[in-house]
Amino acid sequence: MGIVFAPLGLVLVFTAAITPQWREGQARLNIGGTGSLLRSGAKGQGVGVRSGSVEALLLLRSDGLWESCLQVEQSELKQCWPIAGPYQRDARVRLVQGLVLTSLFLCGIGIVLACIGVRCWTDLPLRRVAASGGLLVVTAGLLSLTGLGVYTHNLRRLGVDPSQGLNNPKFPQLSLSPAGSLYFGWLGSCLQVLGGGALLFSFKRPRCPTCPSRQEQAVCPACHSCPEMTSKTDVDVYEVSC
Repeated sequence: MGIVFAPLGLVLVFTAAITPQWREGQARLNIGGTGSLLRSGAKGQGVGVRSGSVEALLLLRSDGLWESCLQVEQSELKQCWPIAGPYQRDARVRLVQGLVLTSLFLCGIGIVLACIGVRCWTDLPLRRVAASGGLLVVTAGLLSLTGLGVYTHNLRRLGVDPSQGLNNPKFPQLSLSPAGSLYFGWLGSCLQVLGGGALLFSFKRPRCPTCPSRQEQAVCPACHSCPEMTSKTDVDVYEVSC
C-alpha cells in the first residue's frame, strides 16, 4: 500500500503544481468598435454575443502557482504567461509555492528510502529505513495539505488590490472559484499521508514465538535453545531472523 500510494500521490501533487488551474473565473467583456485582436479572432471562431452595436466575449481566466491563462470560451484562442503583479508578490502565494516544492522534495526522498528499506528482492527488509521513508512521505503530505488549505481559504483574496478590488481592473466582474488542479492536489496529498502511514508500520517488528519454559526468551524455529520446541519431531526448521 505504501509503495503504491506514495508515488501516485507524488505524481498527482506534481501535476497540480505545474498546471495553471488552481482557481478560475469567467468575465464578460463588452467590445465596441473595431480593431481588437480578440474580437477579430473570436469572430473567426464564431464566438461572441452581439448586443446592439456592442459585442460581448466570455473570457475564462485561470491561475496557478507559476502561470496564468486567459481563454475565449468555445474557441482555441488561449494565452498563458508567468504570474506577475500583485498575485506574484502575494506572500500567501509564495508560501504555498514553498510548501509544495518542499513537499515534492521530501516525498521523492521518502520514496527512495522506502524502496531501499522494503527490499522486495530479498528476504529481510530494512524496517527502520522503510519507516523513515514513510515518515518523510507523511510529512510531505501534511505540507502539501497545508499549502492547499492556505490557498483555498484565501482563494478570492490572492493578488487582490484593496483599492481596485481585483488584481486586473480590466475584468471588474471576474468571479473566482476552485479549479481542477486543487482537487488533484487534495487527492495526491491524501494518498501521500495514507501511503506514508502504511510505511510507518515498518517500525513494528513481527512477533516471534516464545519458549514456553522461558517466556522472556524469543525463539525462532531455527534456534535450538528451547527444549520444548526442539523435542518436537514435526517442527520444520527454517533460517529465519526475527
